[in-house]
Amino acid sequence: MDTEYLKRWRLILGGNEADGTGMTLNVEEERLDRSLEAVYDSDRRGGLGSSAPKVSRWLGDIREFFPQSVVQVIQRDAIKRLHLDSLLTEKEMLATVVPDVHLVATLMSLSRVIPEKNKEMARQVVRQVVDELLRKLSAPTQQAISGALNRSSRRRNPRYHEIDWKTTITKNLKNYQPDYKTIIPEVRIGYGRKRKSLKDIILCLDQSGSMGTSVIYSGIFGSVLASIPAVSTRMIVFDTAVVDLTDALQDPVDLLFGVQLGGGTDIARALTYCQGIITRPQDTVLVLVTDLYEGGDEREMCKRFASLVNSGVQLIVLPALNDDGAPSYDKRHAEFLATLGVPTFACTPDKFPDLMAAALSKQDISMWVSQNIKGNNRNTV
Repeated sequence: MDTEYLKRWRLILGGNEADGTGMTLNVEEERLDRSLEAVYDSDRRGGLGSSAPKVSRWLGDIREFFPQSVVQVIQRDAIKRLHLDSLLTEKEMLATVVPDVHLVATLMSLSRVIPEKNKEMARQVVRQVVDELLRKLSAPTQQAISGALNRSSRRRNPRYHEIDWKTTITKNLKNYQPDYKTIIPEVRIGYGRKRKSLKDIILCLDQSGSMGTSVIYSGIFGSVLASIPAVSTRMIVFDTAVVDLTDALQDPVDLLFGVQLGGGTDIARALTYCQGIITRPQDTVLVLVTDLYEGGDEREMCKRFASLVNSGVQLIVLPALNDDGAPSYDKRHAEFLATLGVPTFACTPDKFPDLMAAALSKQDISMWVSQNIKGNNRNTV
């Protein structure tokens, strides 16, 4: 068998007597082996211990040996398996980690205990992730939302300065007059005069600890939506209390540090608050990001769901807005929402712009889900 192949198995199996490979590692391979051993054999060999400098050296090693995508996986495993959360409050650790959304979620949950002297370093870590997500998500979101709103405001027989010439010409090609080399614009298509905001969007986020990465993506999308003049966007977060973070939408880093992950869940209270700020329900899209595990009054929650739907609000419930796979959620409450015609499904970040475009243009969201959401993420019942 190929030596390199055997060495890979030796690294995977951890070098126990029963690994069966009989392979000996060189100095560099032993360093790599120790970096993996610190995490995946930690229950037997003591792991990384409690020293932040030691963890920083280990992080330096894995960044040397593995590509960034693998580093992020090992890093998350180390935080979870070795309970390194407290070390993320140390400057040495913050300077070494590879930022990703899971790390940001951990920092958000620790924001109250990060020493004041290290908070700026933590903000820099969060800023790196936020800037990268904005680069990926901002343009698709703005294009999808603006396109949907433009289409929904299209009108016939517009004033001259409102005419959409491309669409008008296409609609009237059958009226082309060869003798005059022109088209008779029997039908004129244009855009109506836009109000300051055509639609209202409310993002209501469950900030319990299990929703960390979903809150991050929701915060990013909230900031992007807030930059689109044709929609009015509000951001509400809740646990057992409700906090309106709309004023922080201009800076997503400030917004994320305003979220306090952890605590209980009172969905009914959050829905009550949202109802109180809705002024035109027929033009409102409410996206509730929660796993539906209600810690408050379940009957009141169901009553509020029904009231929102009956008022004409377009309600969408997302048990997850992330790339983490099928989420855990309360199936009983999802079934109740289905009886109200409310779509309940996990959505990946790449699909969210199109979802919002569909909602704002009043498409059938259940149909949209069947066409765009696959496998375990689809949970409309």
